[in-house]
Amino acid sequence: MQLGPYDISGRYCLAPLAGLVSRSYRGIARQFGAAATPTELISACGLTHRNRRTAALVRPAPGEHPFWVQLFGAAPAELAAAAEVAVALGANIIDLNMGCPVRKVTASGAGAAMMQDPPRAVAAASAIRAAVGAAVPVTVKLRAGWDSGSVNAVELGQRLEQAGVAALCLHPRTRSQAYGGRADWSLIAALKRAVRIPVIGNGDVKSVDDAERLSGETGCDAIMIGRAALGNPWLFSSLALGRPLLPTPAERAAVVLDHLRRLVDEIGDPQRALLRFRSRALYYSRRLQGGAEFRRRIMQIRELEPLQQELGRYFGQAERVPDRPAAARCEP
Repeated sequence: MQLGPYDISGRYCLAPLAGLVSRSYRGIARQFGAAATPTELISACGLTHRNRRTAALVRPAPGEHPFWVQLFGAAPAELAAAAEVAVALGANIIDLNMGCPVRKVTASGAGAAMMQDPPRAVAAASAIRAAVGAAVPVTVKLRAGWDSGSVNAVELGQRLEQAGVAALCLHPRTRSQAYGGRADWSLIAALKRAVRIPVIGNGDVKSVDDAERLSGETGCDAIMIGRAALGNPWLFSSLALGRPLLPTPAERAAVVLDHLRRLVDEIGDPQRALLRFRSRALYYSRRLQGGAEFRRRIMQIRELEPLQQELGRYFGQAERVPDRPAAARCEP
């Protein structure tokens, strides 16, 4: 996938999940083969006002090039100014979020709320494009629309292409669906037919089989994976190989402890890192035996060394819960 001067050498990207794909996990995803790892959504307001915590989010992980920064905001001028700040801080690609369904984002007119106002959405993309110049590609992440009565991703995508956007990523659920129901992959196929720029498909990809079906059904240029990749960076290696790749307990424990070390380095405060990592560890424990008891124990831990010991002990021996056999289909 070509984005401006950048050749994204791979098809599988990590989705920019707010609060979950910080620098530490993006680095791990890259290590396991993620082709691109956009940042979590970053407030244009916070960036333009030089909020220190917001600016700290604009920091690439080792090997994270091109560095892809996602912004959210409601005002085109503010988004353009924030994009300039992000580029000054090292961003190589700017992504405009028009997909976040969270109320505190949409209430300000940002995220998926932008899809309710196509002229403003196009003006925002155009303003960013003018501010950063031709050398910095601008991409947009879309939802299907606001609700089932206003599905407009294809039409808006065409207008964004005309505004100079370099690629589009579509999560084909409406804002009203949030993360429920099923993603309508037919919308990704329709968008791919309607535009000439790259289209990235997103939604309901949890396995190698899912990725192959999405690619075959839609013709998308790349696939972005969100929740299924949390605590499972091996998914990217599996996708590259074309078959499931399961880590041993020792391999899983090593990655979990590495993630904790990276997060301590990222935050610079062991106590804050501990509190944040406890929730990250829950994702790694999905589908592992004894997971419920492990989750109960770590939420009681208040010191870094006991947390490291518990992570090493549990993940170093926990085995996967056996997969359930697929339900038999009833023949007519």
